[in-house]
Amino acid sequence: MIGIFLITHGTLGEALIQCACHVLNRRPDNVIQLGLSGQDDPLDILPEARRLLATVDKGHGVVILTDIFGATPANVARKLLEPGRVEGIAGVNLPMLLRVLTYRERDMNTLVERAITGGCEGVLHMK
Repeated sequence: MIGIFLITHGTLGEALIQCACHVLNRRPDNVIQLGLSGQDDPLDILPEARRLLATVDKGHGVVILTDIFGATPANVARKLLEPGRVEGIAGVNLPMLLRVLTYRERDMNTLVERAITGGCEGVLHMK
């Protein structure tokens, strides 16, 4: 099972996990989050992020979901990436997280592809 690590601003990661719990009616296994505040120094956070990454990596890799590309959480996430083993996706939303939870038993390439399409397809103009 591929691990899931959310690195986001504030409590967004935990809120997304709680929403997924509501939809799935259970807390998913092997999901962890790290919320960053405006006062956090990325260099100080990096060792904690590495420690959390190690706890969620059960040998099948980890996908890191973050909110805004170029912001501090994404910059921390980028320092953890190892192509094929630790992949990162920016723009996390609930449809993306649910898609990741659904396809995490597949290979990493499939998971990343499904996560991105799920996140994009979850954005609709409602009429």
